[in-house]
Parts: sequence; structure tokens; C-alpha cells
Amino acid sequence: MNYTYHSFRNAETILCNDPRYIHLWDEFRRTISDISETDIIDSFRSSTRNSKKSISDDINSILDSRLIALGWNRQSSIFNNPTYQNGRQWKLDFAKEEISVEVAFNHSGAISWNLIKPVLASELNHVQKAIQTSAGIIVTATDAMITAGNFDAAVGTYEKFLNYLDPLRNMLTVPIILIGLEPPTTFIIDSMTRSVVML
Repeated sequence: MNYTYHSFRNAETILCNDPRYIHLWDEFRRTISDISETDIIDSFRSSTRNSKKSISDDINSILDSRLIALGWNRQSSIFNNPTYQNGRQWKLDFAKEEISVEVAFNHSGAISWNLIKPVLASELNHVQKAIQTSAGIIVTATDAMITAGNFDAAVGTYEKFLNYLDPLRNMLTVPIILIGLEPPTTFIIDSMTRSVVML
């Protein structure tokens, strides 16, 4: 799968050179790069869900199974306190050692929260932590992927995330790599028929 990315707070330099991160960043990049368009098509076509209209669930599912196989923790609680262990708002999509990951295909109203979660997992807090990371990766879809993959138009895109970084700079105190998934080159999801159309 093709993607673009933005390095915030020197994240690329840090993740590519600091021994705490190099293997994790390489592993994560390979996992995304190795998702083929055939993988996505097969997943989409094999779904039995009648309401399915986009490939967001398929990308999530493929990432989930492959990252878990590599030892990434799924739905990691940020805090070690029962009050904050229920509900997805206090959980990371994935975490491993020093890196927090959010896969953000949700409403654009959640952009700030998706950016803040890796900070909560990395900084000291008044609530006892369940996990301690020090950098974040956020995966979202580019504007072009939203169209080609028939995502909901209200989804927060890579381009929208970029616009939040400067206003939130003082709050976003940890290095973050923002990944924007590019559209497939061999197919689209037809918005009317909700089916795969080969290009």
C-alpha cells in the first residue's frame, strides 16, 4: 500500500536513528507497505456485512492481524485505573515498547483527540499509567483515498490532520509520524453499487 507521511517534532529523524525506535518504525512501515490491493479487494469481497460501503474496515482488519502477529498490543489501555479502562477513548489502537499507534478513520471531530492520545501515553500524568510510550504514529486516509475507497466524507483526512499540528503544537509534546494512505491504483469502490470496480 502506498502512503505519504509528515514528520512532526523531528519524528522521522528520531525514529530512523534512535535504537529504541528503529526496529519498530521499520516493522510498522513494512506492515503497511506489504498490504497489497489484492489483500484489500479479497477482504472487501469476503465481507458478509450488508451495510459495508468502504474499505476502511478491511484496512483496519488487515493491519490488526498483521501487527498482532508481530507482537503489537491491540487496544492498549493508557491508564491503569478502572475508571479509564472502559471505552475506546482511553485506549490506543496499538502499542509496542516505545510507540503508540492510532488508526484514525473516524469523524474529523475526533482529530484533536487522536493527536492527543499518543501524548497521554507518553507524558507523565496524574492518573497512573498502564503503558509508557515516547512517540506516536497516526494512520489516516488522504483526501484521494477517501474518494477512491468510498469512505464517509466526514472522516478526518491526512490533509485535515496536518492543519491541526501547528495550533496544537504546544500540547503535542512528543514526536509523531502522521501517515496518509494513498488511494489504490487498480480499483475503486463504486459509491452507488458499493462494489469493487477495477481500473
